[in-house]
Amino acid sequence: MKKILEIIGLMSLSVSAMAQYQTIGKIHRYDAGLDALLDTTTKIEIVAQGFTWSEGPVWVKKEGYLLFTDVPENTIHKWSESKGLEVFLKPSGYTGTGVYSEEPGANGLIINTKGNLVSCEHGDRRIAEMPLHHPDQKKTLAHTYEGKQFNSPNDLVQKKSGDYYFTDPPYGLPGRGKPEPAKELDFQGVYRINTKGELSLQIKDLGRPNGLAFNPDESILYVGTSEPPTYINAYPVDKQGNLGEGRVFFDAAELAKQGIRGGYDGMKVDAKGNVWTTGPGGVLIINAEGKLLGRIATGNRNSNVAFGGNDGKYLFITSDMNLLRIKLK
Repeated sequence: MKKILEIIGLMSLSVSAMAQYQTIGKIHRYDAGLDALLDTTTKIEIVAQGFTWSEGPVWVKKEGYLLFTDVPENTIHKWSESKGLEVFLKPSGYTGTGVYSEEPGANGLIINTKGNLVSCEHGDRRIAEMPLHHPDQKKTLAHTYEGKQFNSPNDLVQKKSGDYYFTDPPYGLPGRGKPEPAKELDFQGVYRINTKGELSLQIKDLGRPNGLAFNPDESILYVGTSEPPTYINAYPVDKQGNLGEGRVFFDAAELAKQGIRGGYDGMKVDAKGNVWTTGPGGVLIINAEGKLLGRIATGNRNSNVAFGGNDGKYLFITSDMNLLRIKLK
């Protein structure tokens, strides 16, 4: 009997080992610099699917799982290799009643320096913080500027100092930016919340600021725009944490010549300073000098990316109805 159980156990392990995710898309190489980061033959795996619009991925390193949002469904999901997909939090970004907008839920997520979850919440129009397992302790970090409600906070980052920076386009509003009573601010800003909880407007001249990320030494903040004119700007960060005058870091002009166009959404920067951003034609990999190294073409619209996995060598991509991952070098 013991021998039979051992054989069944080995068969189960074998079946598990043979189990494979569906794959999608293609990797394009534009420069030899890609070779140290990603193999063009690597499969792009669909690890979960069936979402309305997936967004905001963040890897919870201490506990070994990914959190990400489905913005229209007002839900934060949890995914792990061992347990697959689970609902983590619902409602995620709109606690009112009735229908608010097409995208009422939480969008961008981070794990802050205290290990808490910080979310950009469309419907409640705020930046909120909560201990991972205590949603009843969620609190608002910021929700108005000069007495006027934010549009719909979209994405955020935190410096090592503890300061937060976030973008505030209008995608979560009922009219998605059209003139409407709900839109109280006449611009789309990039803001900073310092360690004292003080809010300051850092940028107000971008049409649709969206994804943002720091370079490794936090001397530059990259901000992408998601509607024309679309580009990634680089802003110097002074010793006080304020942003200086920006410059265009990347504008995908060469891709546009090939008919590959689109805006920039979520982005992350790796330890070598390479920018991994959703953008025209998929996920773009751009080095610190602004040179395009490669493109992960998923065949769908893509919203954001996150590094993760137990060895830290996977890139997760929220791609429309799918959650994808790809093995990195």
